Amino acid sequence: MRHYEDRFQGIGGIELYYQSWVPDGEPKAVLIIIHGLGEHGGRYPHVVEHLVPHGYAIYAMDLRGHGRSGEQRGHINSYDEIRSDLRTSIEIVQKKEAGKPLFLMGHSLGCLIVLDYVLHYPDGLKGVIASAPSLMQTGVSPALMMIARILSKLAPRLSLKTGLDASAISRNPAVVEAYRSDPLVHSKGTPRMGAEIQTVMAWTNAHLAEIKLPFLTIQGEADRIVPLDASRILYEQAASTDKQRITYPDGFHEPHNDIIHDQAVADLETWLEKHL
Repeated sequence: MRHYEDRFQGIGGIELYYQSWVPDGEPKAVLIIIHGLGEHGGRYPHVVEHLVPHGYAIYAMDLRGHGRSGEQRGHINSYDEIRSDLRTSIEIVQKKEAGKPLFLMGHSLGCLIVLDYVLHYPDGLKGVIASAPSLMQTGVSPALMMIARILSKLAPRLSLKTGLDASAISRNPAVVEAYRSDPLVHSKGTPRMGAEIQTVMAWTNAHLAEIKLPFLTIQGEADRIVPLDASRILYEQAASTDKQRITYPDGFHEPHNDIIHDQAVADLETWLEKHL
């Protein structure tokens, strides 16, 4: 496979980083991955290593305030920035991979971002992979989220620790250690980001019945960061007639990085192949 890195400008002139992995031959489809809170697009090696040799081009942007992208760590001024950044990145990919079937995959917060996006801009997409959808109270404490709402206008850029439990992401100790030692991973969030995310989460939940795109939702049954009911609610409430839910017994928060990652990425490929 070939690996590329590039950048583009988001709202406010913020420089945003993205990377891609493409097969040597002509890709048969494209998957865009949107990562979760505090992490970055480079943490999906099992997805890349499995799908690219099977003919998929994969693109992953680092959200603003994350990874190699600009902005204060864990901060946004408005959720519109994230939605606009994603739309711009998708337009870039569509130009690079013109005519190819396009799928979005979001994990955790990235899944919320993807679901919000398809509710606003469903055209041009073949389907969605929703991994541990962040549609309910997550591993960030309810007290901290309440404080975020209060401080959003008073001290919007105050940097706070999110308190996410790294040991809950995977049953593989090596994955947990790599996460903890990764200089591109952070555990920070600002009141403004917390308040904006809560608003979008509530709006998305209220509009789940408007989701019509085909989707696959996956989640570990022992996920301690996103309640297991999140994927069930998405599956039951979405209007899509083409939808599937897979849960993994004893699985932790990141199926693609858990000890069952081989099964998880195989399930992704099976679903994608059925929707080409």
